[in-house]
Formats: sequence, C-alpha cells, structure tokens
Amino acid sequence: MERILFTMEIFPGTEEEYKRRHDEIWPELVQALRDSGVANYTLFRRGTEIIAYAECTPDAATAFGSVGATDVDQRWSRWFQDVISRKVDAGGNLLRVEEVWHMD
Repeated sequence: MERILFTMEIFPGTEEEYKRRHDEIWPELVQALRDSGVANYTLFRRGTEIIAYAECTPDAATAFGSVGATDVDQRWSRWFQDVISRKVDAGGNLLRVEEVWHMD
C-alpha cells in the first residue's frame, strides 16, 4: 500500500460548485475507486487549492491508472473541466507532495 498526497487548483469562484459536485458524488465512481485499490480518499480545500490524500493498493500509479481507464472516471473528469484549472505539472504528473514521516 502506498500513501499519496497531491494538490490541484480550481478556478476562482468555483469553490461552492466543487463542493456541491462532491456532495453528490456518483456511487459508481466511488465503487470504481474502491475496485481499483483506492481507499481512504480524502479531499481538503484551502481557497482554490485542493489537497488530496489517498491510500492505494498496490501503489498510486497502478490504482489511479486503473480507475482512470474506467468510463465513469473519464465522464467525471470531463464534467470537472470547467472547475479544475490545474491537476498535473508540465510533464503530466500529479502535483505530488513528498511524504517525510508517518505515524501509525
């Protein structure tokens, strides 16, 4: 299992819409995340910055790669194109935050 923390940016003025859409998250997306090995997925917001934490089995690349290949995740991503302004770096990689310590 790999823990991952990454960030995204949403467009200014879309904060409430971002929250509303997650309040109504599609059950089939949640199931696809679980089936792909994503657990304990948590989103936080500070202004327009989204901070995401997840525990991925066997690792983040495999789990998020698996969910990313699903139709439901692709539809969800298209639906958020008007809300999320940046979720990857110039190389197309998640904006990951390095883990330096963990307490069980």
